Amino acid sequence: MSNHLHHLLLPLLLLSAVLAAADDGATILKIASSFSTLPSGWSSTSSDNYCSWPGVNCDKSSRVTSINLSSKSLSGSISPDISTLSELRSISLQRNSLSGAIPSFANLSNLQSIYLDSNAFTSVSPGAFSGLTSLQTLSMSENVKLSPWTFPGLSQSTSLVELQLDNTNLYGTLPDFFESMNSLQSIRLSYNSLNGTLPASLGGSMIQNLWINNQNGGFTGTIEVLSNMTQLSQVWLHKNMFTGPIPDLSKCTGIFDLQLRDNQLTGPVPESLINLPNLKNVSLSNNKLQGPLPKFPSSVEKVTVNGTNNFCTNNGDPCDPQVSTMLEIASGFGYPVFLSDDWAGNDTCGWSFVTCDSQRNVITVNLGRKDLAGTISPAFGNLTALKNLNLNDNKLTGSIPDSLAKLSSLQLLDVSNNNLSGDIPKFSSSVKFVSSGNSLLGKSSGSGDGGTSNSGASGGGSDGNSKSGGNGKNSIALIVGVVVGVLIFVAVVCFVSYKYIVKKRYGKFGKMEDSDAEKGVVNNGAMGGGVNGYGGVPGELQSQSSGDHSDRHFFEGGNVVISMQVLRQVTDNFSEANILGRGGFGVVYKGELHDGTQIAVKRMECVATGTKGMNEFQAEIAVLTKVRHRHLVALLGYCINGNERLLVYEYMPKGTLGQHLFEWQENGYAPLTWKQRVTIALDVARGVEYLHSLAQQSFIHRDLKPSNILLGDDMRAKVADFGLVKNAPEGKYSVETRLAGTFGYLAPEYAGS
Repeated sequence: MSNHLHHLLLPLLLLSAVLAAADDGATILKIASSFSTLPSGWSSTSSDNYCSWPGVNCDKSSRVTSINLSSKSLSGSISPDISTLSELRSISLQRNSLSGAIPSFANLSNLQSIYLDSNAFTSVSPGAFSGLTSLQTLSMSENVKLSPWTFPGLSQSTSLVELQLDNTNLYGTLPDFFESMNSLQSIRLSYNSLNGTLPASLGGSMIQNLWINNQNGGFTGTIEVLSNMTQLSQVWLHKNMFTGPIPDLSKCTGIFDLQLRDNQLTGPVPESLINLPNLKNVSLSNNKLQGPLPKFPSSVEKVTVNGTNNFCTNNGDPCDPQVSTMLEIASGFGYPVFLSDDWAGNDTCGWSFVTCDSQRNVITVNLGRKDLAGTISPAFGNLTALKNLNLNDNKLTGSIPDSLAKLSSLQLLDVSNNNLSGDIPKFSSSVKFVSSGNSLLGKSSGSGDGGTSNSGASGGGSDGNSKSGGNGKNSIALIVGVVVGVLIFVAVVCFVSYKYIVKKRYGKFGKMEDSDAEKGVVNNGAMGGGVNGYGGVPGELQSQSSGDHSDRHFFEGGNVVISMQVLRQVTDNFSEANILGRGGFGVVYKGELHDGTQIAVKRMECVATGTKGMNEFQAEIAVLTKVRHRHLVALLGYCINGNERLLVYEYMPKGTLGQHLFEWQENGYAPLTWKQRVTIALDVARGVEYLHSLAQQSFIHRDLKPSNILLGDDMRAKVADFGLVKNAPEGKYSVETRLAGTFGYLAPEYAGS
C-alpha cells in the first residue's frame, strides 16, 4: 500500500513544481511588460528560457530566486505580481528611474534583501514589508519623490542587519521594537521628517552606525539612550532638536565619528566623551553646551565646538567656583535650555534669576514658576551666602536636601506647589519656609502638607543622638502631644461648625472689613512667602531704581510695586502692537523684561479715578494677593502713578480659550483635541473650586467665560480677570459690584445675594 502511495505522490509533486515554475515564468513576463524599456536580453512576449535572462537567477526547479537589474536605466514601474515569486531571495533594482508605487513584498518569507535606492517611486503600498521573516537588508534611500509615509512594519523582520531609508519623505516616530532586532547593525534615516524621542529599546542594541541627522522638525528629548549602545562606531545626530546633557559614553569605546552639532544640548562636555580611545571626528558646534571649553587629545583629528555654545571659558580653564556650583544645581533640573541661555559666561552675578552682594557672593536664586522638573541639588549648600531661594510652582520631585538646612544666612526657602516628598530638614527658626502644595512632603515624619513656617520645628525626625535613658521623658512628651492634638482637633471642629452655621444663617455676602485690604495693603509673603512678597518675580520687578519717587508708590508690608518707568520700557511705551486685549476697565499689553521674561500689563482706564476705579483696583489687589493656585493667573506686581492704575500678571503665551474655540483658524491654531478640552475643563474646575471653597477666604468670580480662561505653552488652563470678584458671605454687609454684561458662568451662590 505504501509503495502505491509513493508512486502516486511523486508525480503530483513533480506536477506541482512544474506548475510553480510556469507561474514564475508568467510573473517574469508581467514584470518585463511593466518596464517602459526592456532590459537587454529580456522579452515581453514569451517567457521561454526566462532563467537565462540577464539578471535572473533560478534554482534547480526553475523557481526565480533573485532579480538584479541595478543601474540599467530602467523606467516604468514594478508589477505587483512580483509578490507571487515565493522563492525570491533578493531583488536589486537600485539606480534606475522606476516610478509609481513600490509593490507589496508581504509574506515573501524567503526574501533576504531589497535594494530600491535612487529611483523615482511615488508611493509605498500598504503593508509592503510585513511578514518578511528572513529579511536582512532593506535599502530604499534617495527616493525623494515618495509621498510622506510612516515607518514600515518590520517587527517580524528580526534578522534585519541593515536599514537604509534616508531621504525618502519618512515621517512620524520611531517604533519601540529594537529589543527584538538583535542583528541590526546599521540604521540610516537621515533627511526625513521624523520626530519624537529616541525609543528606549535602542539601548543595548548591536547597532554600529546610527544616522538620523537632518530631520525636518527633528527628534526631541535627550540622547541618554546612547550610553547603553555599546557597539556604536559612527553616530550622526546633527540638525535635530535634542536637549539635555551629553550622556556618559565611557562604554561606547568604538565611537570614531560623533556628530552632535546643531541641536540644543546643554551641560558640560563629559570627560567620558573627551577620552574616547578611538575618536577621530567630533562636532559639538551650535548647541547650548556649558562648562569649560573641552580640550580633546591630539589623536582626535577634527574638532568643531564653536557657534552658539555657552562655555564659561574659551581657553579650557576651569570655571569660577560659583559657576561650577550653579551648573551642578542645573544638573538636578536636567540642564534646561533657558538656563543655558541665561547662565552664560564665567560670572554668576551677571546671570538672570541670580542676585549677588557687594562681595559678589550669590545671595538670591529665584527660579519660581520656571516649569522646572527634576530634583533639588544638594549643591545649593555650597552657596554659603545664600539668603533667599525660590523654587515655587515647578514640577520638582524628590526630597529637600539636608545641605539647605546648613546655610547659616538662609532667610527664605519657598518650595511651594511642587511634587516634593520625604522628610523636611530641620531649619533654623530664622528661616521662613514655605512648602504648601506638596502633598507628600514630610509624610514620613508626620509633618503633613506644610505651609509657612518660621520655626526649626518644621523639620521632622530625631537627631539620632537620643539615649535609652530618655524614654520616660519621651513617653510624657508623647502623652502631652496627644492631649494637645485632641484639644486642637476639637477646637477646629467647633470653629468649622460655627462658620457653617453663620453661613447658613446669613444668606448675604459680607462686607470686606480687613483694614489692610481697604488700604490696598498686601502682606509680605501673602503670595507664598517669596522675595518682596512674591515667590517668582523676575529681578527687574523686584529692583527699585533711584529717581523721582512720585513715579512709584510702596504700600505697607514690602509689596511688589513696579515703577511706571519700567512698565513703559517693557511695553514699548504701551505700543498698540503690544495690545493683547481690551476689557471692561482697560487694556492689557504684552511686555518683555531684559532677561526675556514676558508679562501682561493691565492698564486701567485713567478716567476711573473715583469710587469705581479705586474700588475696582483695590478689590483686584485684595483678591489676587489672597489666592494662589496653579490654575489661577498670578499677580506679579502693580503700580499707582497719578491717575494710572496698573496690574502686572504672568503672561500666558497661548492666549484665551475663546480664541482656541471660536477663532482658531484666524489665529493659526490647531483645533483642540478631546483630551485637551477635558484637561482644560478640569483645570478651570480646580481653579474655581479653590476660589469658592479652598482659599483662606472664599471668592466668587462673577464673569467666568472662555475669554477669561488663559492657556500656557503646555495648554494647561488658568482662570483670569478677577476685577469683578466679590467676597463670599462673611459679615452682615455686602460689597456692591458690577454684574458682567457678557455670556458666561454665573455661580449659583448668587441666588442668595
